[in-house]
Amino acid sequence: MWHKVNEGYYSGTFWDLFRGPRCHRPGAGPRPGSPPTILGELVHTPIVREQLRAQGVHEEPSDRAPQTSRVMFTAHGASDKRREALSKSGLVVADGTCPLVRYAHEQLKRLVQAGYFPVVIGLANHVEVRGLVGDFADAFVINESADIQNLPAQPRYGIISQTTQPIDRVRALVAEIARANPGAEIRFADTVCKPTKDRQLALKKLIEVAEVIVVVVVGGRQSNNTRQLVETCRAAGKRALHIERPEELQPEWFRGVRVVGLTGGTSTLPETVEAVRQRLEEFHD
Repeated sequence: MWHKVNEGYYSGTFWDLFRGPRCHRPGAGPRPGSPPTILGELVHTPIVREQLRAQGVHEEPSDRAPQTSRVMFTAHGASDKRREALSKSGLVVADGTCPLVRYAHEQLKRLVQAGYFPVVIGLANHVEVRGLVGDFADAFVINESADIQNLPAQPRYGIISQTTQPIDRVRALVAEIARANPGAEIRFADTVCKPTKDRQLALKKLIEVAEVIVVVVVGGRQSNNTRQLVETCRAAGKRALHIERPEELQPEWFRGVRVVGLTGGTSTLPETVEAVRQRLEEFHD
């Protein structure tokens, strides 16, 4: 069916999240005390969430009253207002925020303290973005060029982005904001996380290979950075197959394909990507 599987996969530092003293990596074994209630989805990866549930960890929508005395913020972070409200309610609060998301919060806060109007590039309804703007009532979210025309006139704009946005897309939007507001001062803090940048770069190198016409992208369907990988493939004219599990793959998808590309999102377990690679190899004639 094909000769080989080409991988555009960079194994980044996302899983440092689970090595911290306040966090628990799936499969690492039980910890003392009752499991916390996770406020939302710890990561947008079903396999990881299933492992957590197997350890007795519960997830609840972030706007619902937790059923346990211990709660945990997801990797996507939360506003300081939300943290303070939960702490004052008597709950024991653990912080699962990715350090790179925490960095984005710090950068936005510094920009506001320096007198800049806060602008966040990203998806307004994404949990990370909601957390970023939660402490700043006047913060403005931009996801596409059409949003810029609604940006309030200000003398100074301080811009950050959702950590999983493609950096090229972010820089293009920053440039558009500057062109639309020629008299304003623009300060941009790059908050796109390194694992996202590395995966996008690895994928770009992969799709430059002329033989690769199909790319399998492994990651949660609710994962923004995984969806961005899919969009990058399709923008380059490649056929992208977005899956969460190796068993989703079907041999008929690859009839006539000689080389298949493989990549995965930042919260996709390396062992899941490897299992997908092995299943693809099973289809080899």
